Amino acid sequence: MYYISMMFLSSAALKRMLNFNAPPLKNTTAEPVWKVLIYDRFGQDIISPLLSVKELRDMGITLHLLLHSDRDPIPDVPAIYFVMPTEENTDRICQDLRNQLYESYYLNFISAISRSKLEDIASAALAANAVNQVTKVFDQYLNFITLEDDMFILCNQNKEHISYHAINKPDIMDTDMEAIMDTIVDSLFCFFVTLGAVPIIRCPRGNAAEMVAVKLDKKLRENLRDARNSLFTGDTMGTGQFSFQRPLFVLADRNLDLATPLHHTWTYQALIHDVLDFHLNRVSVEESQGSEASPAGARPKKKNKKSYDLTGADKFWQKHKGSPFPEVAEAVQEELDTYRAQEDEVKHLKSIMGLEGEDDGAISMLSDNTAKLTSAVSSLPELLEKKRLIDLHTNVATAVLDHIKSRKLDVYFEYEEKLMSKSTLDKSLLDIISDPDAGTAEDKMRLFLIYYITSQQPPSEADLEQYKKALVDAGCGLSSLNYIKQWKAFTKMAATPANYGSSGVKPMGLFSRVMNTGSQFVMEGVKNLVLKQHETDDYRYFDPKMLRGKYQNLVDYTKARQGKRVLYGCSELFNAGQFMKQLSQLGQK
Repeated sequence: MYYISMMFLSSAALKRMLNFNAPPLKNTTAEPVWKVLIYDRFGQDIISPLLSVKELRDMGITLHLLLHSDRDPIPDVPAIYFVMPTEENTDRICQDLRNQLYESYYLNFISAISRSKLEDIASAALAANAVNQVTKVFDQYLNFITLEDDMFILCNQNKEHISYHAINKPDIMDTDMEAIMDTIVDSLFCFFVTLGAVPIIRCPRGNAAEMVAVKLDKKLRENLRDARNSLFTGDTMGTGQFSFQRPLFVLADRNLDLATPLHHTWTYQALIHDVLDFHLNRVSVEESQGSEASPAGARPKKKNKKSYDLTGADKFWQKHKGSPFPEVAEAVQEELDTYRAQEDEVKHLKSIMGLEGEDDGAISMLSDNTAKLTSAVSSLPELLEKKRLIDLHTNVATAVLDHIKSRKLDVYFEYEEKLMSKSTLDKSLLDIISDPDAGTAEDKMRLFLIYYITSQQPPSEADLEQYKKALVDAGCGLSSLNYIKQWKAFTKMAATPANYGSSGVKPMGLFSRVMNTGSQFVMEGVKNLVLKQHETDDYRYFDPKMLRGKYQNLVDYTKARQGKRVLYGCSELFNAGQFMKQLSQLGQK
């Protein structure tokens, strides 16, 4: 079961829903039933990383519209709804029924709808004389967003409601914390329903992770207890019913390690997420209009934003997203050289086909190359797709490189690696902070916070004042530092914070790194995340079936241990800049 990807399971569930909750017919030439798809922002976020517009069209979706947009009646077409069961959404569905917008209604709720809201819809259908038109009502249990085969997040809309900031506010009310935990648990429950497996749960004691574990264990138990309606038995189990294996679900609190989210990264995907606008597998890159300089005194030319989807269908992305950036730059150039060679071959063959004259050599060459040209022409669509992907990654990699060069990100990455591995530092931290050409104010503050978090002993008051003055002079606000000081004091009293110890690996210049050292560097970050035996003893154990009496580093770490499949999830996927804002907000309170 664990070798079936989450992308496959999630997209299969969506395709079934879009086929009126019946399994899609394979290898059929029949025309699909044409219908419209009505979703809210939550549904849109779930669908967009999984199904392209073409795939939706192939399934008969002629229109996909937001629930709360102005929609004209299409009375001869069925409508498939995919929305959260909120009061605002159910009210709008009731309004659609009264306005008789569609021929029939297939209502699919992302999470389980309450009985009272279901009764409201039933009353509206009765009043609108549309009971027979409400064909099906389903709870889909898809309240999470699958970004990759082994990566999911809980939500994108209203993510600030379950953010690190929301959970760690000093003035948070118990009722607010309960609501946050319930939201997280609902999404995790949906994830395991889709996976078709009841997990064994482990978590550390005394933090938000334990609260989530207790609530999730209870929710799973209650569902298993109701044998007739359990989502983990019979046909609803999907692939899980055939497996004797069960997943181990390890819940961790972000407070376990605050340095890693602030760390300047060096792999392709992580760099894109850090320095570009990367959102639900779509990256936006600014492009200048033309290369000519603007005349003196004229307004600078407006920059266009171009968006690219980075998906599993992109073989280059799948192969290189976890590679060190210098290797990616080389790979893009190699792909470009290969493409140009193939393009030159087509041009050469076209030239030969235009040969004139009747000598035997020309005629022989013509017949030999006809087959070659036919083959080359038939491969043109593949060649054009390759060119599109090369252009995509050339533009994205160039945008990343601009940030690396203008902000000296290689200097930050290398220095932070040394801080986190307790290696010998070759330059003063104060020098980097004071260098006006090295990075933005945010880069400098990230570096200093990593230094502060990973230090066994905090700097003396005199040294700290010197650092703070340099940070302020560089344009940094100190709110995030205020919070980190409080956090470090608390973790020192409560428990041992993450151990950023030496791994025996010496950092090297980012652009001189060679492939055979890559795996060592990847392992360096993993050591902070692998628990020692005495630490696991302090982890609580939950088995809902039993009767009571960092991302790329982890991916590579798992690959090295054949036979194990690891799925990663987080309540919120932020980059370092977004995390810094949350820390600053906490430090202001």
